[in-house]
Amino acid sequence: MIELLATTPALFIGCSLVLGLLVGSFLNVVILRVPVMLERRWRAEALALDGKTSPEEAPFDLIRPRSCCPGCKAPITSLQNIPVISYLLLRGRCAGCARPIGLRYPLFELATGLASAVVAWKFGWGPACAAALVLTWFLVALAGIDLDTQLLPDNLTLPLLWLGLFASLVLPAATAGQTLPVDLRAAVIGALAGYLSLWSLFHLFRLLTGKEGMGYGDFKLLAALGAWLGWQMLLPIVLAAAGVGALVGIAMIVFRRHDKGVPIPFGPFLAAAGWLVLLFGRELVDGYLGLYAP
Repeated sequence: MIELLATTPALFIGCSLVLGLLVGSFLNVVILRVPVMLERRWRAEALALDGKTSPEEAPFDLIRPRSCCPGCKAPITSLQNIPVISYLLLRGRCAGCARPIGLRYPLFELATGLASAVVAWKFGWGPACAAALVLTWFLVALAGIDLDTQLLPDNLTLPLLWLGLFASLVLPAATAGQTLPVDLRAAVIGALAGYLSLWSLFHLFRLLTGKEGMGYGDFKLLAALGAWLGWQMLLPIVLAAAGVGALVGIAMIVFRRHDKGVPIPFGPFLAAAGWLVLLFGRELVDGYLGLYAP
């Protein structure tokens, strides 16, 4: 089977699509539950500092309790949890109480599946593709959490950073046209430069305006992207994220009457820009530099 996947690109891409759909279903759980888990932990730590004991609570993690309808509390069965298909068969409603199911769930599943298929098409069979899939899935989870809560949790950004450094250490260098994996030196410099660049902009902006323009999670996410893609790709990532972020922000203010004082999370733009650079960064940089070649 492994040999068949390695020698049949269409089959490998199809299997990556199915795998991505399944992972996307799990990422929905991560996006919803990780912020709640963090809030519980912070509450317990705050009570402990005050010399109090947190009240006994039912276990809550990525596995417990079992997923259920928020309305009627009916458990979601395996047949009702098939990515995208179950949503279509149920017509977007709970099988028990007919409560509408948010469209975000199949959209995240579909986005993860399609992104996984594109990664498989771009990288082909091999360890580089496996690494790119891991990076893609982390970015989907981080973008979803930041959209919901304006948080980029350390328990996702920091493992992503260390995994990027580990990939640069153990995997062979990228082949022509690919951005991953990079050599260890470029990864270490990328992690440092990624963090310090946004850290410096944050403090400069706060010094000039007295306001905080972004969160520390953004520094760590860009550091992680630098570890995965190397310092050479940091500028394209930041320019792409800032440009798209500015356009989206202006559009929200003009067309949706978005309050200028309400912050817009920057993490999803960083994640999207990082993923695009993962796929096409080297071609973009080489094409840009080619414009100035003699």
